[in-house]
Amino acid sequence: MTIHKEGYGLILGTAIGVLASNLLLRQFAGDITWLTTLWLVASLIFFFIILQFFRKPTRKTVVNPNHIIAPCDGKVVVIEEVIETEYFNGPRRQISIFMSPVNVHINWNPIAGVVQYFKYHKGKYLVAWHPKSSTENERTTTVLRSPSGVEVLFRQVAGALAKRIVWYVQEGQQVAQGSEMGFIKFGSRVDVYVPLDAIINVNLEEKTTGGETILAILK
Repeated sequence: MTIHKEGYGLILGTAIGVLASNLLLRQFAGDITWLTTLWLVASLIFFFIILQFFRKPTRKTVVNPNHIIAPCDGKVVVIEEVIETEYFNGPRRQISIFMSPVNVHINWNPIAGVVQYFKYHKGKYLVAWHPKSSTENERTTTVLRSPSGVEVLFRQVAGALAKRIVWYVQEGQQVAQGSEMGFIKFGSRVDVYVPLDAIINVNLEEKTTGGETILAILK
């Protein structure tokens, strides 16, 4: 396991802040041992929380053109038929995965194919499990078209803590299944819209492993 590139700047800044704050506290309140010790422990815990958030685990995607894999770690919070209005303008099955602050926040491409559509939307920062977060929060929409012509849409959705969504794709780009698509900083969710005839392979409350868990199987 390594550290993701998106965390380099924040981790360095946090480390400098932790070091500087502890040195200053020792200089001005060094005789108050309980205070300096408490702050040292608290600041180190905070640093390691930031560090673990940007961890980058090794994932092994079993490539299969009939599988739609989970684009992120988290917990399945929605499985329902909806009308998708941004791109398809028709019914699709929505699978939503909530990513808590302790989850890995890398996003992976759920299928192989060409980026048929991409758009970034500015928006609000409602809690990620709010029903309107998919349409009102800061988000991106990506549609991948497989070699067989099947299209899968997925959205990176910012949560109440997430203030920045990062993506590495653009329209016309060819992507591999399980390759990195982007990163969402802190709490968030990802919505995946699959064809109605796809066989759903997960259940509500089930935990997913990004790049590995099979969300649905295409017919």
